Formats: sequence, structure tokens, C-alpha cells
Amino acid sequence: MEYRRLGETDLDVSALCIGTMTWGRQNTESDAHQQIDYALDQGVNFFDTAEMYPVPPSAEIQGNSEAIIGNWFEKSGGRDKLILATKVTGRSKMVWTRDNAEEVRLTPAQMREALEKSLKRLKTDYIDLYQTHWPDRPINLFSTLGYSHDGREEEDIATTLETLSEFVKEGKVRHIGVSNETPWGLSQYLNASKERNLPRIVSIQNAYNLLNRTFETGLSEYQHREKISLLAYSPLAFGTLSGKYLGGKEPEGARLTLYKYFTRYTKPRGIKVTRKYVELAKRHGLDPAQMAIQFVTSRWFTTSNIIGARTNAIYQSGIVRLRNGPVTGGRHRGMSVRRGKGRHRGPGGRKKAPCVRW
Repeated sequence: MEYRRLGETDLDVSALCIGTMTWGRQNTESDAHQQIDYALDQGVNFFDTAEMYPVPPSAEIQGNSEAIIGNWFEKSGGRDKLILATKVTGRSKMVWTRDNAEEVRLTPAQMREALEKSLKRLKTDYIDLYQTHWPDRPINLFSTLGYSHDGREEEDIATTLETLSEFVKEGKVRHIGVSNETPWGLSQYLNASKERNLPRIVSIQNAYNLLNRTFETGLSEYQHREKISLLAYSPLAFGTLSGKYLGGKEPEGARLTLYKYFTRYTKPRGIKVTRKYVELAKRHGLDPAQMAIQFVTSRWFTTSNIIGARTNAIYQSGIVRLRNGPVTGGRHRGMSVRRGKGRHRGPGGRKKAPCVRW
């Protein structure tokens, strides 16, 4: 397994990260625990979740993904075996996530409530990486094109950073990051950190795949120069890049079979490009899903590639390929690669794993 340094921290994370947003809806707790065990056995040490998971979100199952991880911690005693990331929900109408059922915002009080609830569900006293899931300010999210400023009140980014800083000082959070952010938002966090002597964000978790390469414009240079790690999510574009939905197919139990309103990657142009990509992969004797995963993992600006699935098949496809050989030819641009099986330095002082260093 390849390990890469998370920002400028002392944490070395696996090049693959296990995403958990289906745990508690499409995956049972037993399924999820098997996936945790399998991933750890293969050298994966990085897991990402969120307070709002599983997806699609609802009041009845909100928090299940975190609770499943917490139950694994309790059952296995293995908290120090993995690096755990979770997220606080950005501005939304998911009022069921807050005790007073108000609009969800990144206010200090709501962020405090979210953190304490996550810690309780996860059955741990610290989180390795705590991230804002998306901004408080209204922006064009989740592949929506065209920014339009609507003038609504928004929480100041500096105030959000100060709140995150309090969590770090208390020892409940080790490092902080953002998700679904823009170059402007990233700049504001870094400026506030410098001006107010607050902790720097160490990572940005944004979508990146063969159908969505917007990260390459602006953000890739910015995060590289500032030594901010990209945690890339949706490498298979909701599974479409595997080719399993082509020709109108609806695989039983698959996400887009169950939730047809997820149309981000299934519009006519997306289907056309996906078909050409799958044909290309097969022409060269490659598995389309594996190829798509390795495209993301092998980019010089990617620190960890977040993969998730209902079964172990996708995990095995991506993880086994990574274990069988370097995806980068031994060199990430601006970083040196070290390989081997290992973990991270946790509160107990565990030996650091081989890694990619800035």
C-alpha cells in the first residue's frame, strides 16, 4: 500500500480512503464491519464519514454511518488502527440534524452540537480530521454550473475557523479540513489562519473523476502551492464509469437504480462520454472501474482517493491494483514516494507508515 502525507501534519494516510456514505442504508452494519476489516488487512488506514450520512439523507437514519463505525470501535478495540475523518453539515434544510430543528448553519453553537454528537456516535474522544461538508455561504454546489450571488446572510469564514480551532485546542479534533470548497473559500481560510494565528486547514475534499475534472482549474495549483491535500471523492462518478448503467441497465440494488434523481452524471453528454471511455478501457483489456479509480489515485495532486461501494468488489479492484504496483511510477510531482505496509502515529505514538512526503 502507498502512504502519503496529509498536508503538513504528521499523519500518513493510505492512497485509498474508504468512504462510508452507504453504510446504514445500502449496507448493513455487518457488511460495513467486513469492509473495515478487509480494508485494514490490505493496508488501508483512512476512513471518511459525515454526520449526515448515509445518503440519501433522512431523519430516520441520519448518523447511522458514524454509529456503525463507533460500534466497530467498541467491538474491536481498534480505534488506533485507523485515521478517521468526519464532517459537519453545511447550510441546509436538514433540520432533523439539530436539536432545535432550525436551518442548519455553520454557527459556533451548531458546530459544537454537531461535534459532540459525532463523538458520541463514533464512541471516540477524538477525530483525526474534522471537515466542513460544504460552505455556509450559498454557492453552486455538486456540479451545478454558474455562480450567482444571492446576498443571503452568511457565517464569516474566520468565525468558522475560530470554532474549529477551539475543537483542536480541546483535543477533540487533531486536524481540520474543508469539503466542496472553491478557490475563494480556500483562500479565506488560509488568510484567516495567518492573520489570527489559527490552525491551518490541511485538506480539501472535492469531487474529481474522468467526468468531472473541474478541480484541475485553479484548485489544483492552489492546494499544491499551499500544501493542502486533495481527498478526491466520487472517482467512479456514482458508479457510471464502471459501465454498469450503459444501455439503460438498472443493476439490482445499485445506487442509480434505487435513486433515479441522482442525474449528475447520467445526462446525454455524460452517457456518451462514459460509453467512449468504457469502450477504450475494454479495447486495451482493462477493467473500466479499476482504470477510473487509478486515474484519480495517480494524479500528482491527489493525496487520497475516497472509494465506496455496496460490496467488496470495488474495494478489491482498487486496493489489489494499488498493492500490486505503484500507480505513479515511483514519483509524485513535488513529492517522494515511500511504500510499505504500516499505520500512522496516533495518540499512542504508533510508528509512522511509509508515505509520500511534500
